[in-house]
Amino acid sequence: MARQRSAASLGGAINDGEVDDLATLTHLDEKTMLQQLGKRYERDVIYTYVGDILVAVNPFKQLKIYDREHVARYKKSKKAQLPPHVFAMADAAYSAMVDSGHNQCCVISGESGAGKTESTKLLINQVIELCPTRTTIGLEQKVIQVNPLLEAFGNAQTVMNDNSSRFGKYIQLKFKNGQVLGAKINEYLLEKSRVVRQGEGEENFHVFYYMFAGLSPEERAALHLTTANKFRYLTQGESCLRKKHAECSSNYEDLVNAMDLVGFTEENQNNVFQVMAIVLHMGNIEFADGANDSSRVCSPESLRHTAALLGIDPKVLEGFLTTHETMTAGEVITINLTRQKAEDARDAMAKALYGRVFSWIINRVNSLLAPAADVEQRDRQEIGILDIFGFEHFEKNSFEQCCINIANEQLQFFFNEHIFKWEQEEYRKEGINWKEIAYVDNKPLLNLFLEKPIGLFSLLDEESRFPKATDLSFVGKLNTNFGKSAYYVPSKDTRKPHFVVKHYAGEVDYDGDGFLEKNRDSLPSGAVELLQISKNDLIHDIFMATLTRTGTMALKSRRGRSRKTRARMQAAGRPSRSAPGKTSMKALTVSAQFKNSLTVLMEKMNQCNPHFIRCIKPNTGKRANDFQNEFVAAQLRYTGMLETTRIRREGFAIRPAFGEFVNRFKHLAQMKVAPDAAGSRKILQAADISGFHIGKTKVFLKYFHIDQLMDKLEKIHRAATMWQKVIRGHVDRKRVKKLWEKARLEKTVIAEFLLRLPEGLSTTGRRMKPIVAADFKRPKDFFVKRAAPPPPVTPIVALPPTPVSPMSPASPPPVEDSDDEDEDDLDENDEVRPMPVSKKHGGKFGREGTKAASIRWFKETQAASSGVKTKEGNFMDWFHGIITRRRSEQLLTSKGVGAFLVRVSESRFGYSLSFRVATRVKHFMIDQTMSGKYIVVGEPKVHKSLADLVDFHRKHCIGDQGDFLTTPCGQDSSEQEDDMFDYADLMDHHDTGGAAGMDPSLMFRSPSHSSAGGRSPNMHRRVAHSTQNRSHRPVSTHSGHNNYQQPLEPDPRGRRHMTTTGHNVYTPTPMYPAPSIPGHQQRHHGGGGGPPQQQWNYPNQQGGGGGGGGGGVFGNLDYFLSHVQPHARVT
Repeated sequence: MARQRSAASLGGAINDGEVDDLATLTHLDEKTMLQQLGKRYERDVIYTYVGDILVAVNPFKQLKIYDREHVARYKKSKKAQLPPHVFAMADAAYSAMVDSGHNQCCVISGESGAGKTESTKLLINQVIELCPTRTTIGLEQKVIQVNPLLEAFGNAQTVMNDNSSRFGKYIQLKFKNGQVLGAKINEYLLEKSRVVRQGEGEENFHVFYYMFAGLSPEERAALHLTTANKFRYLTQGESCLRKKHAECSSNYEDLVNAMDLVGFTEENQNNVFQVMAIVLHMGNIEFADGANDSSRVCSPESLRHTAALLGIDPKVLEGFLTTHETMTAGEVITINLTRQKAEDARDAMAKALYGRVFSWIINRVNSLLAPAADVEQRDRQEIGILDIFGFEHFEKNSFEQCCINIANEQLQFFFNEHIFKWEQEEYRKEGINWKEIAYVDNKPLLNLFLEKPIGLFSLLDEESRFPKATDLSFVGKLNTNFGKSAYYVPSKDTRKPHFVVKHYAGEVDYDGDGFLEKNRDSLPSGAVELLQISKNDLIHDIFMATLTRTGTMALKSRRGRSRKTRARMQAAGRPSRSAPGKTSMKALTVSAQFKNSLTVLMEKMNQCNPHFIRCIKPNTGKRANDFQNEFVAAQLRYTGMLETTRIRREGFAIRPAFGEFVNRFKHLAQMKVAPDAAGSRKILQAADISGFHIGKTKVFLKYFHIDQLMDKLEKIHRAATMWQKVIRGHVDRKRVKKLWEKARLEKTVIAEFLLRLPEGLSTTGRRMKPIVAADFKRPKDFFVKRAAPPPPVTPIVALPPTPVSPMSPASPPPVEDSDDEDEDDLDENDEVRPMPVSKKHGGKFGREGTKAASIRWFKETQAASSGVKTKEGNFMDWFHGIITRRRSEQLLTSKGVGAFLVRVSESRFGYSLSFRVATRVKHFMIDQTMSGKYIVVGEPKVHKSLADLVDFHRKHCIGDQGDFLTTPCGQDSSEQEDDMFDYADLMDHHDTGGAAGMDPSLMFRSPSHSSAGGRSPNMHRRVAHSTQNRSHRPVSTHSGHNNYQQPLEPDPRGRRHMTTTGHNVYTPTPMYPAPSIPGHQQRHHGGGGGPPQQQWNYPNQQGGGGGGGGGGVFGNLDYFLSHVQPHARVT
């Protein structure tokens, strides 16, 4: 990069396509720019810099430049050392936020189909990758999964783009100290009209096709969905599914996966898909003309399906669609609707349902991704990413295209203000010698649309309030008011509501037909009240909500404004929130909401430092390897890229204030400098920077100067680090030397003491011998302890009570410690990431991070539904209990590559996956989503059960190293013979199943079952330590006997043992002579088929024979345990 810049500055020849930054060329015109971009595109080099602006040409094919290797290369990299890339823009925005503490925004613009949505996803992914150690496990994945979720409901195929955004979104990523805290999505102008009507060759929103391809036959039957070609709202349904069935099916799985991961519950998902089905069935309700301008429903089956899914009486729904009620003089009058008006009412309800569900999804995502309330707003920074619909010019352009193109005009104005207007004004104000660069200012065109009271949108609102106004009368008013404007061209045919606008991107012919109705976007009278009584909880909630001034939905969960704020809004003419379900006195039109949205968006973006990405569409046919010069040149021309290149080459893109500059780069001066012009100049001279300017209050730098300064600053930091390393090493070596000297002296002293010890012992023995002999000669009563005389009696004086201070601290509660070491004692090589303390269980199972709480959590929430048991009730052979990370490594180290196990975590409510790779054992956390499904943290796929998770990763790798799960670890049969399976703590009293495929009877066999010459390896396994201190706890069983979980005496190796078994299990092992208990005789009881066993009998207790070597259940176990000798042992 630096070499290219140098050659260019000297006028050297550069081959076409080899220049990464067009601003480095000394000679640049439109032809040169086009040649450079075209040659790079031929080599699949789609990114090019224009100073600090990125130009991205859509390749219309997959490129191998977004893999993990490229992600790592562009992490905190130097821009000049790597080729242009969208990842570099993510790094620039993130680094600027961290270094300066100021908010940043990335503005991605271009035509429809230029690649804006894909650039947005790549940008977000890379920003998340740049975050340091992830303390908010799962949040990053949720943020990343938002895009596919919103694409399903907000994107559709158009003639210009297969995945066109039909709404605008501004994603705000929230950070603190460089760590992501959450995110917020702002939506703008969803194209609801697409729900009920699509143009030729276009499709409805993606989600409808995903449902037909992905729902099971049973799910489709429950929603009364047959085939896509049966639904009127899906004009391209059958052909789309025929061509892309596999893709739609896969996308449905991705959609459900994203909803699971973000936090949608099963109920949420079912309700959303049910509303989608309602929309489709509503579109199939057809009407026929009746008498006296009335209408009637002529498709009763569609009416029944719609009413059933809505939870509304079909007759009530039919009456609403075909009649209209008004109140006159206290009397209700019913008016029949014509067939056309009935169809309009039906379509309005369908659009309202879809639009409000989409807003609900945005609200739900925002609530799930919201930063924690304990983080102050002033401590947060953000990176905003704008992905908005591109400029559109179709054969027929309606109200939607008008709004979309005005939004693009506003973005072009924002770009011009930052790149040209404000920058050049700052040069003049700061006294910089500067030659003005001309640019096309589109402010007059924006005024044509947005100005009050005579702007296009203001006139549209005015006409929308007149019941008798028509689209033709509206266009007539436009011709009257704007006929002489340089940006407006009236239609030559006055009988048609057409007009032409000269946008920055070219002339667009608008068809005014439908402008008024789309702008009103009003629901039929009573529609809200009708849908509020729906039995579908989601529909009820979204129609109880109110709409904000930008058209988004305000649910009850949002924080309400104060009374002063609401009063100020009302005084300014903005709608205030009324009671749920109520509308304001003056409903806002779509154009009014749109103008408010643009105002709010510009306010947010003007508070940020912008980074621009210009997306270019190479051809009109969405074809790869086809670079159409004229088509690309037109885009470069209307976006002002030639002028942009000139101002980036000649201007000063970096303009920090003196204080900010000195504070950041003061170390380069190697002396104390003041935060003024002189101090800034000293720093730049010391750094050998040329071509800068010093203004009155700011430093003016070229865009590449910042990289040069950062390089020099990094060298100083490396040198400082080296000095610190050397000095600390010297200090530590001196300290260690002193410790060694001290240890050497202590060793000498100890050695001398040991040499003198035998002589000292001998001398002491000789001295003690006569003393001991004298003791033997004393009379026996000499050693009897005599009672001491009683102490004198002290009179007791009553004392006044000691006052207790209300501020006295309470005694701290006892801390419950885990018996085992922390299972998540991580090292830097582990793939696991720390898990935050979960609050969703609210202490229901005890203090999280303790073994007892983890056991209770598993038994109450996981045992039956997590998929860790076979159909026979045995645990899977890959499942283990609460074992430490080190224990899992011990089990897996001797296994082959791919051997794995799943263990219950003790430090949190969740699981850990451990598996063997070539050189070590890797560990991944397994988390549970709000919908009760499971996910390997760091992986995108959500699974219904742990068994599904394991099966999936037998076929799909984990992480980016190509690791697969192959062989279950199983329980270690070579463990010491008194060890039990490590999941015994997790078994209920009625569980008899062990590992999959193992006879449960082998788990708790008595010694009589052992084979000749030794005991069975499955006998006498110990239970984990968690029950050492439990009290006796009788457990009722079906047999009527009481079984106990009882801690017993330690065995000769110092371990405590307990027995957790079912019926007929307390059979002492005759390893030692039976203890002698007064008043009780010893008897032998024969088992059903086994040899006699030594038993102890107690009063009122007959030892009955048991099947298979049982026999003799003690009725009074407490009495037995209180008398058993320490050397006796029970298993």
